Amino acid sequence: MSESKSNNGTLVQVERVGKVFHRGSEDIHVLADLNLQVPAGEFLALMGPSGSGKTTLLNLIGGLDRPTNGALTVAGERLDQLSDRALAAWRARHIGFVFQLYNLMPVLTAERNVELPLLLTHLSRAERQKHVETALAVVGLSHRAKHYPRTLSGGEQQRVGIARGIVTDPTLLLCDEPTGDLDRKAGDEILNLLQSLNREHGKTIIMVTHDPHASARAARTLHLDKGQLSNGEVK
Repeated sequence: MSESKSNNGTLVQVERVGKVFHRGSEDIHVLADLNLQVPAGEFLALMGPSGSGKTTLLNLIGGLDRPTNGALTVAGERLDQLSDRALAAWRARHIGFVFQLYNLMPVLTAERNVELPLLLTHLSRAERQKHVETALAVVGLSHRAKHYPRTLSGGEQQRVGIARGIVTDPTLLLCDEPTGDLDRKAGDEILNLLQSLNREHGKTIIMVTHDPHASARAARTLHLDKGQLSNGEVK
């Protein structure tokens, strides 16, 4: 995979962002006046208790949701100002997602699961296959390309999920509890892979986690509580 497509400097700029969800007549303030800068090439961990807004923040940065107020700039685009159609196109070009529960299609082989994001592109079938082979090689699963999810271990399924996340060579990889459903050994293998993607392939990674063991692999950890960020130690 190539290095991050963004120039050196700030890749993610969150300025006084707030997010309010409406439940009936009740307003639920999840994020409030939040600021964050993530430079290109960083591996950042976001920690915090359940309900602190970690996944909400990740979804805002990934263009899956919109802030209620504030400015959100990622990879040179003001996401809060894009139309839904432009935002979807931007997301397909710049963002790779890795989920806790893998979200693989059980009726598709590993290689066809990895190919799914490429179906939104103009690549030919042969070009898509080349990208898929590269992504599976990066995660060490070339030999399992023809296997279905039910025949793969949890760790292998998450590797397929990561291959799917990087197959478009995204600017930013967003990981929501990527080791949360794995035992320690499989989790460590996934964390080793994420570190390799960051250090050797130049990928910018933002990872939400509850696990201090996982956050220790990141270069920087921030803690989110009651809609606000506080600094962790920079290693």
